[in-house]
Amino acid sequence: MIKVFVDGEHGTTGLQIHERLNARQDIELLSLPFADRHNVDLRADYLRAADIAILCLPDNAAKEAVALLEGYEAVRIIDSSTAYRTHDKWVYGFAEMTKGQRQRIIDARLVSNPGCYATGAISLLRPLTDRGLLRPNYPVTINAVSGYSGGGKKMIARMEDKNSDNHIDAMFFGYSLKLNHKHLPEIKKYGGLAHEPIFTPNVGRFRQGMMVNIPLYISQIAKNVSGEDIREAFQDHYQEQSVIEVASEEATNQKLRVNPQELVNSDTVKIYIFENSELKIINLCAILDNLGKGASGAAIQNLNLMVGGSF
Repeated sequence: MIKVFVDGEHGTTGLQIHERLNARQDIELLSLPFADRHNVDLRADYLRAADIAILCLPDNAAKEAVALLEGYEAVRIIDSSTAYRTHDKWVYGFAEMTKGQRQRIIDARLVSNPGCYATGAISLLRPLTDRGLLRPNYPVTINAVSGYSGGGKKMIARMEDKNSDNHIDAMFFGYSLKLNHKHLPEIKKYGGLAHEPIFTPNVGRFRQGMMVNIPLYISQIAKNVSGEDIREAFQDHYQEQSVIEVASEEATNQKLRVNPQELVNSDTVKIYIFENSELKIINLCAILDNLGKGASGAAIQNLNLMVGGSF
């Protein structure tokens, strides 16, 4: 039986992973008592006893955990922090991103779990950059909104606890106002861009859910490209998997509004391609659960690939 240790199981993402794995019969889940979570020696013992360690930690703590596993090459790692997402020795854990990525995850020892915003953005960018429909130096703008659980326990408390000294009572707010969000490096690298996009993230007063939008001028992304060409590119890119759904043209045209909570408690992504043929512009839209395919769900999908080769 495969032994799995979730380092950071008491955090928002770690808790969901732990709860979902706890019900499985094919995994022996190693669990560190809450009171011992800062005991480095005991953490090291648990990490080294696992077949797969899932790290749900801040960047510095994740690096510490990886250092504790130096010399223990039999232990495979899935890291949910941003510490290794663009590192050449780590495989990016987004199986649907491009051809061959699923197999790379199956074969990997070191897998970096994607960021939630990055998952949405890359799912919209990669079908176009892989086919040369979007030039790498196009000035990409990404607009997004997430449920507040994406900020972890501290953000959840600030949004939900009205007695908190730093309570946030806003219905909606923007952040990373200097356009320096931590997901930018992975979006640039795996989105196939020549430079960082302009990314404006926002948080809404809802716990889970996410919407990522990328507006594009059709006439400026590639010569003689139509909205139909773009839709076909997406359908072809994602046709052999079940995790990312491209909404049909008919379903998209009937859509008057998009709800970022559409896929709450789901591990999938849904893509809408809204075209304005008169103005020759399109609005690419990805919907996902920031704690599903955006975090814990993605980690479990990667785990499943690493232990069995399928989701």
